[in-house]
Amino acid sequence: MNNNKKPADALEIKKKYKKQSQVKDIWFRLKKNKTAVLGLIIISTIIVLSILSGFIYDYDNDIINQNISNRLQYPSLEHPFGTDELGRDILARIIYGSRTSLSIGFTTVLIALIAGGILGAISGFFGGRIDNLIMRVMDIFLAIPGTLFAITIVAALGTSTVNLMIALSISSVPRFARIVRSSVMTVRDVEFVEAAEAIGANNFRILSQHVIPNSLAPVIVHTTLNVATIILTIAGLSFLGLGVSAPTPEWGAMLASARTYIRDYSYMTLFPGLAIMITILSLNLLGDGLRDALDPRLK
Repeated sequence: MNNNKKPADALEIKKKYKKQSQVKDIWFRLKKNKTAVLGLIIISTIIVLSILSGFIYDYDNDIINQNISNRLQYPSLEHPFGTDELGRDILARIIYGSRTSLSIGFTTVLIALIAGGILGAISGFFGGRIDNLIMRVMDIFLAIPGTLFAITIVAALGTSTVNLMIALSISSVPRFARIVRSSVMTVRDVEFVEAAEAIGANNFRILSQHVIPNSLAPVIVHTTLNVATIILTIAGLSFLGLGVSAPTPEWGAMLASARTYIRDYSYMTLFPGLAIMITILSLNLLGDGLRDALDPRLK
């Protein structure tokens, strides 16, 4: 019995170290890309601040509480980003608003990734009529602009955070399905998949252990870039009044409420706009770096 276990144990150890070596190789190539590292540092800082915002600020007193005596104060030591038309500290609302934007963005992309990944994997692996049916449905959704589709769903279901995530998830599924399908189709006919089929492995085992793990590189890159797109879309919908409802702080909603004061109090639009720009830029820099690090042709 011990002799039978040794080859299996050795194979598992070999797979483990091979996986660790691949991760280290990717990280080494990513570190060489200075702009990608900068993007990683910035987005990591924003994520940490969003997590700690609940401990730094009290939501009722610091975020939504109105103080008319402090309204429309220019940036100062007490209020580094100034105050808004209701006397609320803009810096506190931007930091707390990062929790809203990032949580909706990452949750939406995760839902779209799971749904689109399942559809794309099934479509790419089995092909034939199943592939044709799934892709034609995806083509119908792709024919509708994503933002317009999200606006339609939110308008039909009502303005709320949950409905916003549902709308953005549905509009993002077709793109994930397309990318996963194309990745799976490039992997399904390689030798190790044929070997797994030859020893009698079932389709679920082949998909979960062989095909999908080797199709993740373009999916990871698209996921990173899509988070940036979703955050920008959230800000746009909130600016139009179809996103996060007041008084919850959100960068697009802050821009919408400050636009009437832009001439005399431009700082009210400057800082939320910078928060959106820096977040999107950091995610795009990181996504470009991951694309280069995960590209096997650059090994």
